[in-house]
Amino acid sequence: MVTGLGVPLARQQFPATAAGCRQLLAWARSLGAARRAGVECTGSSAAAPACFLSRQHVQVAEVDQPDRAMRRKRGKSDAADAEAAARAVLSGRADLTP
Repeated sequence: MVTGLGVPLARQQFPATAAGCRQLLAWARSLGAARRAGVECTGSSAAAPACFLSRQHVQVAEVDQPDRAMRRKRGKSDAADAEAAARAVLSGRADLTP
């Protein structure tokens, strides 16, 4: 989660299950207003979280997977990928509604 200015606020992992979706939203709302979310690959395991968040009035944007060349340089990191997704939503680069 990042602030409206792009400052990293917190990070947490949740399973892509119904219970995990509820936990994610409760966690995000405990940190402030959860208005927008970036979700990677909404056609697969992220489809359920994207639908859940949309039903809860959170604007969902589909985020492209991180650039492969960049991932090779820095290595695979879910935390870094999540922060990059949040920044893509904040900047408007991820503006597709899944």
